[in-house]
Amino acid sequence: MNPCDTMLADDEAIIRALLNEVPFDGWTRTALRRALAACNRDPDDAAFLFPGGAADMIEAWACLADRDMEAAALAADLAAYRTPARVRAIISLRFEQNRPHREAIGRAVAVLALPHNAKRAATITARTVDAIWHAAGDRSADFAWYTKRTLLAGVYTSTLLFWLRDLSESDEDTIAFLDRRLDNVATIGKTRKAITSKLRPPRPWFMKTRGDRA
Repeated sequence: MNPCDTMLADDEAIIRALLNEVPFDGWTRTALRRALAACNRDPDDAAFLFPGGAADMIEAWACLADRDMEAAALAADLAAYRTPARVRAIISLRFEQNRPHREAIGRAVAVLALPHNAKRAATITARTVDAIWHAAGDRSADFAWYTKRTLLAGVYTSTLLFWLRDLSESDEDTIAFLDRRLDNVATIGKTRKAITSKLRPPRPWFMKTRGDRA
């Protein structure tokens, strides 16, 4: 079952409180106990929440971050933008929203980088990338769906890692890095289309029009 679909309002409050505790205690039961206390909940409930430990906590946070991002994108009314500009704006919004929790997110990335969390990390990234495209208005269901999401996963992941060590005010350096990566993807897309068109086999003689045969 998708944990994003089962998240309750109480869970959201706990996760938001947990983000404030992670810089001190990591993604641990100790941090969770402090978060529960901050929400006027029994700290002993930590023993029953997030049975998968840190990875479960991080995935719950990622679900909440995806929701916040999509809500912010909707409020920003990006309909007048072309799709690449919408994607850029949505990713920028995500970093802006999470700027106060950069250290907690850095610790989350470190946890997900562990070999036994590789599958979980891939799932979280795929879900976030899908949320970005969805917020950008993409509803494709063909082969392009996979291509676009694969390319954006690379862009988003590398930009996230850059953002974690960005010391610029308001993430200017990160946005510049994002622009360069998006430009690279656009270039790859144009090159792929050009190569595909050159490799396309010629039409058989019987499918050519009279003007083609003249």
